[in-house]
Amino acid sequence: MCSIKQNLEQVTSQIDSAAQKCGRDASGVQLLAVSKTKPIEAIAEAIKVGHRQFGENYVQEGIEKIAHFCETHPELEWHFIGPIQSNKTKPIAENFDWVHSIDRAKIARRLSEQRPENMKPLQVLIQINTSGEDSKSGTGFNDVRELASIIDDLPGMTLRGLMCIPQPESDEAKQRDAFAPISALFEEMKASRPAFDTLSMGMSGDMDAAIASGSTMVRIGTAIFGARDYSNRQ
Repeated sequence: MCSIKQNLEQVTSQIDSAAQKCGRDASGVQLLAVSKTKPIEAIAEAIKVGHRQFGENYVQEGIEKIAHFCETHPELEWHFIGPIQSNKTKPIAENFDWVHSIDRAKIARRLSEQRPENMKPLQVLIQINTSGEDSKSGTGFNDVRELASIIDDLPGMTLRGLMCIPQPESDEAKQRDAFAPISALFEEMKASRPAFDTLSMGMSGDMDAAIASGSTMVRIGTAIFGARDYSNRQ
């Protein structure tokens, strides 16, 4: 069984290879280690070998991890990447550095209002629902610009870009087709927003296609930390 150190090296090598293949500089692709359901010890091992950016889906679990490392590793960057319920905005606003999953104005406003004044503005992304299914998280493709305009005026956050989670697809050409409209929208919006620099798309199964499509941040969990255990989840 590979160690987390070896896994991080392998994923980094894959990012380098994918970037080289499409003529990009690998330094333009950030690796977010998705540590949801993983124990403190696993994160500590990743920290030990130099990793500093971690993604969490569950509010209370993420807060406990942030609290554990806040004194020994205050430089860590914590990203909330899961769906957001209205009653969970306050702890998210008070603890995380980034939020990837803003999908409606109500959530954006609550996060901005609840961000403590002594903290830097939340760095946020708008999540796009690429399938159009009501059961999936994310805002509709045609509603992104309006939501972005609302976020632009909120003092407690800075809009940094877009995020998406397409339907699983094994064919790389089809993966690229799913990413293409998101990439085009990102480039269009980036032209008028100086801080708009982050396109969060790509996970273990579609990372190469995401990088070829312009992703600047890939969210990788299982390939780094191993299979997840959801047995304690309600």
